[in-house]
Amino acid sequence: MLRRDYETQVCSIARALELVGERWTLLILRNVFLGVRRFDDLQSQLGIARNVLATRLERLVDNGVLERHPYGERRVRHEYRLTDKGRALWPVLVELMQWGDHYSPTPGGPPTVLRHEGCGGFMGPHRTCTRCGALLEFDDVRAEVGPGASPEHPLRTREYARA
Repeated sequence: MLRRDYETQVCSIARALELVGERWTLLILRNVFLGVRRFDDLQSQLGIARNVLATRLERLVDNGVLERHPYGERRVRHEYRLTDKGRALWPVLVELMQWGDHYSPTPGGPPTVLRHEGCGGFMGPHRTCTRCGALLEFDDVRAEVGPGASPEHPLRTREYARA
């Protein structure tokens, strides 16, 4: 039987799960990849308790997945941006998203689609463009609201900057 943590597991997957294997952490990262960077925006969009969000963000910062960047003039607040280590998780989240779209689809279709900025095609299986066949990386695509998106979808509620 597995314990509550994976510290005794000699396994790369188990070590990765120690950092990003919790539900809220993956959803936080999803939103940051979509450009939602500020604490209050993350909290309101996810409906996560403030203390849980603060704990998860702190862990991601401490482990070099996110960086804090100050903003605001009166009261300094922080937004969270992906580091290179954080951006390296993009293929994992894309594959998980595509797996969910295929095996646990929403009735109206995918909530988010990824469009190749180079040719306008969509990202297909294995992160390849359906139009030109290029292998796509984070900087090659633009996330768009898909046909199955809810009214609360992060890309509908506000224009967010690129992570």
